[in-house]
Amino acid sequence: MSLFQDIKNYTPLNEQEACDRELMLDFMIRNPDHLERGNRIAHFSASIWTVNKERTKTLMVYHNIYDSWSWIGGHADGDENLRAVALRELQEETGVKSARLLNPEIFSLEMLTVNGHMRRGLYVPSHLHMNVTYLAEADESEALIVNESENQAVKWFTFEDALKVSTEPWFVEWIYRKLIERCRS
Repeated sequence: MSLFQDIKNYTPLNEQEACDRELMLDFMIRNPDHLERGNRIAHFSASIWTVNKERTKTLMVYHNIYDSWSWIGGHADGDENLRAVALRELQEETGVKSARLLNPEIFSLEMLTVNGHMRRGLYVPSHLHMNVTYLAEADESEALIVNESENQAVKWFTFEDALKVSTEPWFVEWIYRKLIERCRS
């Protein structure tokens, strides 16, 4: 199934997801380069909410650009298989190799604002990430690595602590709380 069809078939959890879903679908129709960073207005990214077997903890990275503890993810860079993108980002950013998707379906949708920043000596203007999130399970005892080009630390947090360590209030209120609630339901 295509990414467009996956998003179209996704049942939004709340008003935020319903609004963001419609924006994504419209943008995809109007912008054939929606999977490429070359679209400097918006492009797709994939995130992965990674939990332990007991569903009590999540794996987070201390992100260099955002200077905050955050979930794991990255750009589609032309790849429509966002499941594979999410799993690849998990391995690249944390060293976790044994994670598995708990469900092949989309776990959540969100439009994310990205402030302008420097990346490898070049200015990246403010833009949007049309983000698709998947849910994965990983073994807490697996060795973790820090990908210094992406992050400064990798650590498991209880759900409650994950909400406390992030310094991005919008993510805490609109994304991380939603993901935790979905894990508990």
